[in-house]
Amino acid sequence: MPLFSHAIEEPDYEVTRKLDTVELRRYMPYVVAEVVLDSSPEDAGSKAFPILAGYIFGKNKGEKKFAMTAPVTQTAVPVKMEMTAPVTQAAVPGGMRVQFVLPKGVTLATAPEPIDPRVQLREVPAGNWAVIRYSGTWSQANYLEHLGELKAALEEAGVATQGEPVLARYNAPFTPWFMRRNEIWLALH
Repeated sequence: MPLFSHAIEEPDYEVTRKLDTVELRRYMPYVVAEVVLDSSPEDAGSKAFPILAGYIFGKNKGEKKFAMTAPVTQTAVPVKMEMTAPVTQAAVPGGMRVQFVLPKGVTLATAPEPIDPRVQLREVPAGNWAVIRYSGTWSQANYLEHLGELKAALEEAGVATQGEPVLARYNAPFTPWFMRRNEIWLALH
């Protein structure tokens, strides 16, 4: 996971509304390096980190190095499968997408091409997200507890969401669990 401290660059956003422990945020566009792996949520970050770190630490055409930014995000990727019966398609779990945010000012046109074909560059468009922040371990139980709190707060406020939840991690694995900044993001409908 990330090797950085609290003074690391993050994508620009503004808080548009607060619901107790939940913030509704408007993010500006930003560019990411991402990899999609056939992996469990618990293993995705550690498997993706060396691949994405290679890209930002110079394993790219031009050998350009980037400063580490935050957060490292992770989300499930559904895969569409063709059905042989008259039913057209069904979504099934298809792995995990892990992203490193690239520094401000980097665009798809200026980012060097990855050498590793698993690394893809993508612009994340501006968007509205509901976010809950929490500390603690990266356990599935901690994640599910806070995802439940986020969904309950949004339901109570009548705020609709769409898509898969995104886990955003802001600290290195050696950061003591009680000092970690974690977030879960849900895209607003």
